[in-house]
Amino acid sequence: MRRPVATLANKVPEITALFWATKILTTGMGETTSDFIVTTIDPVVGVALTFAALLIAFALQFRTRQYVPWVYWLTVVMVSVFGTMAADVAHVQFGIPYAVSTGAFAAALAIVFGAWYLSERTLSIHRIDTRRREIFYWATVLTSFALGTAAGDLTATVLGLGYFTSGLLFTAAIAVPALGYRYFRLNGVVAFWIAYVLTRPVGASFADWLGVGPERGGVGIGTGVVSLVLAVAIALCVVVVSRSPVGRQAERSR
Repeated sequence: MRRPVATLANKVPEITALFWATKILTTGMGETTSDFIVTTIDPVVGVALTFAALLIAFALQFRTRQYVPWVYWLTVVMVSVFGTMAADVAHVQFGIPYAVSTGAFAAALAIVFGAWYLSERTLSIHRIDTRRREIFYWATVLTSFALGTAAGDLTATVLGLGYFTSGLLFTAAIAVPALGYRYFRLNGVVAFWIAYVLTRPVGASFADWLGVGPERGGVGIGTGVVSLVLAVAIALCVVVVSRSPVGRQAERSR
């Protein structure tokens, strides 16, 4: 198969410790922000507004021709919020058990991966440099957020582990692909995507633990407060990234 001609600069960030930290923060913010929205205003209105914001974020992201930190992470945040809503709506509004939705989202993610690989012969995030690869990338991100939300709720509520214990469980699970890549020659792309999916229930579980009340096994700080703190933390991370050599180069290229 002929290799596609690159028409864009790589539109995703370098994979560093700061990337993983920011990613986990966005997963937590997505969880608590989704809960805050649907409990503060009419859920239908909240979902509609979130979907509109997601479309705006995607429009900004696809309009750029290179990685722009604030645009990229804004899109991730909106995907996180909407992905959480998608998983929650499937359970709350349609009564689909978390075990079923977890399996369904896992199957959907496998289909996206399969279509991506058959089309591009790679799942690498180091060459998101064509529109088609970018579409596959964001379809994967959106599906992985929904899957992570359903899986986190499954362990926390259905299996009765609670939010804090679930967070610890998924944190330990992330060590598996890391150790596999470091010591057992696990393929780097495989290790990345396993860890990427697992970051979702890590951030969401700890954010829920901080936000929900003691009657649900949480600290009770409040989802609104937790969302605001996480938003500030994400903004600080984006500022740091933007001042890095890669971030400055992206801004100069605009």
